[in-house]
Amino acid sequence: MEKVKFMPAGEERAEEFYVLEQTMIGGISYLLVTDKEEGDGEAWILKDLSKDGETEALYEMVEDEVELEAVGRIFAEMLEDVDLEQ
Repeated sequence: MEKVKFMPAGEERAEEFYVLEQTMIGGISYLLVTDKEEGDGEAWILKDLSKDGETEALYEMVEDEVELEAVGRIFAEMLEDVDLEQ
C-alpha cells in the first residue's frame, strides 16, 4: 500500500496516510486514505485542487455531505471487500 505525506496548512509536521484507492470524477482526482496500514482505522476522502502544470498536488478533505456521499459510494463499489462507514 502506498504511503503519502501531506503537509496540512499552518502545521509544522507532515501527516502520513496510506492510499487505499484513487479515482477521477468529472476531471477531479480523489484519494481514499487511511491512518493505518492494516486493520480498522479512520478514512478520509481527499480532493485534488491543484491546477494543470503544477508540480505539487494540493489536496483538501472533502467535507460537503453530498460530494462525500457520492464519492464514498464509488469507493465502496471499487473496494467490495472493505466496509466503509459514513
